[in-house]
Amino acid sequence: MINPYDARNYLPTSVKEMEALGWDYVDVVLFSGDAYVDHPSFGAAVIGRVLQAAGYRVAIVPQPNWRDDLRDFRKFGRPRLFFGVSAGAMDSMVNHYTANRRRRHDDAYTPGGKAGMRPDYPTIVYSQILKDLFPDVPVIAGGIEASLRRVSHYDYWQDRLRPSILADCRADMITYGMGEHVTLELAARLAAGEKVEDITDLRQTVVRRPLGEIPAADSDTDVVLSPWETVRGDRRAQSLNFRIVEEESNRRDGGRTLWQGHDGFAIKINPMFPAMAPGEIDMAFDLPYTRMPHPRYKGKPIAAYEMIRHSVNLHRGCFGGCAFCTISAHQGKFIASRSKESIMREVRQVVQMPDFKGYISDLGGPSANMYAMHGRNLKACQACRRPSCLHPQVCPNLDNDHRPLLDIYHSVDALPQVKKSFVGSGVRYDLSLHPNSDPDIAAANRRYNRELIRDHVSGRLKVAPEHTEDRVLDVMRKPSFDLFYDFKRIFDQVNRTEGLRQQLIPYFISSHPGCREIDMAELACKTKDLEMHLEQVQDFTPTPMTVSTEIYYSGIHPYTGQKIFTAVRPEEKLAQRQYFFWYDRNYRQGIVASLNRLHRPDLIRKLFPNGTSFARPADRHGEEYGRGHRPQITRPAANKKSSTNPKRNKNIK
Repeated sequence: MINPYDARNYLPTSVKEMEALGWDYVDVVLFSGDAYVDHPSFGAAVIGRVLQAAGYRVAIVPQPNWRDDLRDFRKFGRPRLFFGVSAGAMDSMVNHYTANRRRRHDDAYTPGGKAGMRPDYPTIVYSQILKDLFPDVPVIAGGIEASLRRVSHYDYWQDRLRPSILADCRADMITYGMGEHVTLELAARLAAGEKVEDITDLRQTVVRRPLGEIPAADSDTDVVLSPWETVRGDRRAQSLNFRIVEEESNRRDGGRTLWQGHDGFAIKINPMFPAMAPGEIDMAFDLPYTRMPHPRYKGKPIAAYEMIRHSVNLHRGCFGGCAFCTISAHQGKFIASRSKESIMREVRQVVQMPDFKGYISDLGGPSANMYAMHGRNLKACQACRRPSCLHPQVCPNLDNDHRPLLDIYHSVDALPQVKKSFVGSGVRYDLSLHPNSDPDIAAANRRYNRELIRDHVSGRLKVAPEHTEDRVLDVMRKPSFDLFYDFKRIFDQVNRTEGLRQQLIPYFISSHPGCREIDMAELACKTKDLEMHLEQVQDFTPTPMTVSTEIYYSGIHPYTGQKIFTAVRPEEKLAQRQYFFWYDRNYRQGIVASLNRLHRPDLIRKLFPNGTSFARPADRHGEEYGRGHRPQITRPAANKKSSTNPKRNKNIK
């Protein structure tokens, strides 16, 4: 096993570490807004290891200090090929600010949770510094922040439309989406002597071009978006632009080249690479990661790492197409699944970790149960531009066979070192409940639901209905809440049969486009009937490159052109969010006043059948109930740990 305490087993983060490897130069230096965790779930580590495996010398500078004499940016000197910059695993503004635009006090991607270790918009800041210091060295921007801001986009934190991030920063090129293919090809072309300004045709890149290169009209290979000069004054034009970008990104072949004029130059967005084949994605996961934070951190906890240290990611991509989610815009709609052999190799690494106690915390992915799924007729997928394979109805071409996933579960659980494997990622129950005409697959899908609940729940199973009302769910691109009732019946039945008392933890969102106060009131009543005191809830936060954000900004649905109501003002958001906490006496007066104003005394009686009385309001819960930011709630006694099977309860919380 790789020694995770020897710095020589990591990408070098200092000149001393570089010299210990016998190097006197590097080919590529990567700058990241995150701490350096040498694990396949952290993008900078993946890109660095992929380049290293191809023979390049790669150094990494995690969380460089941009406020001092800039020694972090100078220390490796001039690389032979390029500098790479990334804000990290999250958009920096999501990382830094709450839904109320207030500064967060911690950072899950920094040792000890310390805040302030990266600037706002690191992609812009890091690129500026590097170009000032090394003006003739190519600077390539990648990662989530650059990827999701590759075209004109609404920035919630500044409350304004911004151009492509390539117009705002001094990087020579953006790489977007999953970075393995594009980074390897870029490095090879630069190593062969090509100049970065001449590399204009590489897939999954965004480059600046002269305005005169913009095609005169759309064609089979090119699409011309409304220019920046137009969209910054025309919200409907921005909305239509987004629809084109999403549809082209969702094409199996990667779509067409997109062009957008930007104040004197053009932004050219080359098509995505098709989803990786199993052998290709295995290559990225099978590299010699230590699976640990770099020793420079001296054991300080990194929360984002602690969450996944004993987990295994099975696939990338998501065909759910949820309106508020950025996964398909970055990872793609088509699923890239690892081979069983690659997954088992990683599981065997995990079980050898010194602190492994027998429990795999997650066998998952962006949506835990999409592993190995695709269309039956791939030619039909080739022509499809649907943003979701599950909404408004499950695509008849989709094969929702859960047998490959069950095989993974069984093989992992058969290892003698594994006491239990859990599914910690969100599960799409609409996918596992959807009928299949093949009786063997239908039986396997029913078995999947039972085995998931019986064998792979760490006391709490996360699912994401997001809302209860159909008109809101339709805007969200989520299925009817009726399916949640169906899944809960199965969940409760399995718990009764197996003698378990596990919790079903639903996620809900308030203030999403299309949602009004009355919809939140109905949500409160329905979840009350289910005896749920909600804890995994959040106020909608607009993030770049989602349908929901475009509606929030423009007030128009990009696909229908219809106007959609959205709660924008703080008081509108608070009026909706209070309904999550109908059981809290501090919110009762506000809820009753809201329902009286809505002329719904019937809902007052449903929520408060014993009448209303108001104590002096105490301090309310914190300003935001994000996922992972939970109010302190007393859970019903029925949710206490209890089971006739002690093995099943060893990791139930």
